[in-house]
Amino acid sequence: MTRNYKSEYRNYHSKPKQKKNRASRNAARAKMMKAGKAKKGDGKDVAHKNGNPKDNKLKNLKSQSKSKNRSYARTKTAKKKNPKS
Repeated sequence: MTRNYKSEYRNYHSKPKQKKNRASRNAARAKMMKAGKAKKGDGKDVAHKNGNPKDNKLKNLKSQSKSKNRSYARTKTAKKKNPKS
């Protein structure tokens, strides 16, 4: 079975809550790029130290490999179960 991206966008990614989440992630990356701590195409994620994706304070952001940032299990409130990352 192939993945239906159009349907996935229509049913999930186009929702207002998901648009706000995406805008927050993009704002975090832009803030790190402005501070010189991230570069476009560097292959890394901008991680939130406290696990709260809405907290885009510069002291809460860090550049981390994709595999490390995405390896932590998340709770329903999107916080990391292991906040010592």
